Amino acid sequence: MHTVFLQYLDEVARQGSIRKAARVLNVTSTSVNRKIINVEKQLGTRLFERSPEGVELTAVGKVVLEHCRKTLYDFNNVKTIIDDLRDLRSGHLRIQTIDSVTFGVLPKILKIFGDKYPGISLSVTAATPDAVSASVIGGETDIGINFTNDLHPGIRVISEKAAPFGIIIPTGHPLAERASVTVEEIKPYQLVRTIDARGRNSILDHNIEDTTMHLSTHIFTNALTVAKQAILANQVIGIYTKIGFLDEIESGQLKFVPLAVKALSAYKVGLIIPATASIDPVKRLFLNVVEQVFKTLNLNN
Repeated sequence: MHTVFLQYLDEVARQGSIRKAARVLNVTSTSVNRKIINVEKQLGTRLFERSPEGVELTAVGKVVLEHCRKTLYDFNNVKTIIDDLRDLRSGHLRIQTIDSVTFGVLPKILKIFGDKYPGISLSVTAATPDAVSASVIGGETDIGINFTNDLHPGIRVISEKAAPFGIIIPTGHPLAERASVTVEEIKPYQLVRTIDARGRNSILDHNIEDTTMHLSTHIFTNALTVAKQAILANQVIGIYTKIGFLDEIESGQLKFVPLAVKALSAYKVGLIIPATASIDPVKRLFLNVVEQVFKTLNLNN
């Protein structure tokens, strides 16, 4: 059954007459009748009872008509969305992301999106993982980019990418050639950690509990730029995902070595929206670009 038949069946049912339906559809009665008879043969049953006064739906015909009308409704909705996407010229999105995504990954996303949709403006802010989630739940943010482990039920994950934690170190560091490292093996080294580690409320603290008490932290900071410069200067080592250090790792300045902690190796970063929010055309365009960029990322090793 295709669109033409759906329209024919719907109109014949409305008019109660093949001849009247054909006049409305601006086609011949023969065309309408032939199409309906062909489908009746395929189904092995009549859709209409015919009489000199006109036609009347059979019980099966009523079921098929319900399906047809729902299909036509859904198809017209899809056409409207496609038209909206094709003709989209303006709009605004509020984006909030964890700090690490603003290095390398987000600029690439913004460049591609801006080139494709210059009329759509964006508000972009960076925040802690908890703050990003709270902003999305509260409706202050349209789309969040955040870690997707242990999220609030008020959040819906649209797309995600594996982003395990490991140590970030200069390429000449003694641990640089290791396939992975344990927490015990990083204890002798000074660390740079996120500012929430001072209150033992960081992702690391939540996943390795009392072990973090024995780590030596030299710098606490909420700015990844500060952490990156301290690591490049060989002052400290960092415990992060690769996502904020991709350029330096690719250029050979820094090395990522996975941390042998099961919970931390299972982390993912992804796109989040409020659980009850719909994905309108403007959001869909941005989500498509982020998913396109995410596919190019290798954050595992």
